[in-house]
Amino acid sequence: MKEKHLFYADSTSIAQGVLSEEESRHALKALRVKPGEIIWLTDGNGTFHEARVTETDKRNCWFQTERTLPDTPRWKGRIRIAVAPTKNADRTEWLLEKATEIGVDEFILLKCAHAERKSVNRERLERIAISAMKQSYKASKPVITEMTAFDDFLQMLAPDTQRLIAHCHEADDKDPDSFDLTPAASVFLGDIVEPDADTVVAIGPEGDFSPEEVEKALKNGFRAVSLGESRLRTETAALVAVHTMSLIKRRH
Repeated sequence: MKEKHLFYADSTSIAQGVLSEEESRHALKALRVKPGEIIWLTDGNGTFHEARVTETDKRNCWFQTERTLPDTPRWKGRIRIAVAPTKNADRTEWLLEKATEIGVDEFILLKCAHAERKSVNRERLERIAISAMKQSYKASKPVITEMTAFDDFLQMLAPDTQRLIAHCHEADDKDPDSFDLTPAASVFLGDIVEPDADTVVAIGPEGDFSPEEVEKALKNGFRAVSLGESRLRTETAALVAVHTMSLIKRRH
């Protein structure tokens, strides 16, 4: 996709319709498109649409789709990140923007025991994802899953999903029956990601996952992974995970 500008249109009007107020404003004011010109559209479902501008006025830009082209798959399997929203909403929004630009299939928002934020502005996150999708010339917008309780998250994954979790806990050596939570025993994420798999990496909040959450995850088929030797912020850790998965799953 070499065109400089990509517009977003809802799937219900992708064949013929009018751009949204925001998209029309950009097309008319910034790009000064005229009737008869070709523009490129996507509805975020994996396909580009070549459309011709049929009519404009001061506020609206109408179009008619003439050709549909599927986006070339850029990675194998699926890339999914499950993360507890940060206390500062801007950091979660930054993460979603950058993860979308790199490439992610699903952005799962977790309700964790130590999380300080229990809700997010879904509409704003959707707008950010659409903007990042267009900026990076992709035709697929990541699915943004509603805030999900940690226990429900563990149960929502398909049996064949590769399940990985990054945490900072250490095992209690004084308790011989304690579950092994030692990150030193984990492997580096890049050494374990399966290229063709549906892979999900779970990242905790600023206060990390609780020991109980880590234990539940490990008992539900998750494997502890390391993201390197540095202690990372939540949003940095999640972005490292997305980027690492994208490198392993790339189609080149």
